[in-house]
Amino acid sequence: MECTLSGNAVKGLHRAVACLARVGPELLLEALPDKVTLRSLNSARSAFVAITFRRHFFDRLQLSSSSAQCGVLLKAVCTVLRTQPGSVERMAITLPDSNASKLKWTIDCLNAGLRKTYWISCNNDIEMQHVAIERNIFPSNLVARPRDFSRLLANFQSSLQEITLIATEPFLAPTESEGKAVELRSYIDPVKENNDGALHTQLWIDPAEELRDYHHTGVAVDVTFSVKELKAFMNFCEGSEADMQLFFDKAGSPILLAPKFSVDDAANADFDATLVLATMLGSQLRSSDSASDRAPTDAQLAQGAPQAGYTTPKNAANKETAAMGSGPRSDHTVIWSELSDERSAQQLFGKDLSNWIAADTDEENDGDGFCVQATPPHRRG
Repeated sequence: MECTLSGNAVKGLHRAVACLARVGPELLLEALPDKVTLRSLNSARSAFVAITFRRHFFDRLQLSSSSAQCGVLLKAVCTVLRTQPGSVERMAITLPDSNASKLKWTIDCLNAGLRKTYWISCNNDIEMQHVAIERNIFPSNLVARPRDFSRLLANFQSSLQEITLIATEPFLAPTESEGKAVELRSYIDPVKENNDGALHTQLWIDPAEELRDYHHTGVAVDVTFSVKELKAFMNFCEGSEADMQLFFDKAGSPILLAPKFSVDDAANADFDATLVLATMLGSQLRSSDSASDRAPTDAQLAQGAPQAGYTTPKNAANKETAAMGSGPRSDHTVIWSELSDERSAQQLFGKDLSNWIAADTDEENDGDGFCVQATPPHRRG
């Protein structure tokens, strides 16, 4: 197998490898006459990513047999790709035969006719992973611009490992009063130690404001999944100038992420990608009362925090009433945070345990970019 690429294709390969390296330790390469697929699986077998480049992505793709495959360490591939894409004139990847012990990388640089050659050890006894999940089997999905979704995630602690996405059916009301049907909530594992000082954050989103598309019907569902792989795939989509589409079902079922192209771009796209993530079995909506314990207080609701758009075991019965138009007007994306440890909270906020933040996202220079208000502590029990 030999494939050569240049120009923007080199940049695309760099983005793909960077994404794969954030997921797993090993790169599984499979070449067919019409495409080359790069795959990686994390050690916990909870995240799988596959990025496929079609034939016209390459300047040249030639196989001596019907297929070729090998496995190499992503750490070694990242070392090869330290050369900046802008200084690469042409790159070639060669696997001499199906039993070859080395994968050859040749990089021709623009300056002074420099050529770099690397030989990376192959693992030919690999089990080529395939995850066959059709996108149309998922009842719910959303589409977001990667940059917008990254801005939403910036409201959470950088050390957050898992996040919960809660989807409710949009209110049956005019667009101008549509409720916030999507919630992002930080997940703090109660089993782990040293959770004192962890920041519990909940963010309510109006799909009409923050998302390109949103589809969910029926009862509220939630999925809890890893943030690390989500961010890696989000960066890949942003660099590829594609939106990000997230397909999901319910707690315990896997979620699938894929780039979303416009109608014109989809016909000419030279790559496709999927990220499959396992989700936690337990539903955060029904497994405990902790979510309702941290629901906004009356004082917070009076300041604009959503009530009907937030589904917990205590207010799920009121969903039908909310659907009749009693949901809050969607002027802000609303964020509410609370520190786990009372001492840490008092050190940070001075007095109170709980703060909510109404973040103005209308991009108007009206002086109300962030409204932060301390409220009396919400006591449990």
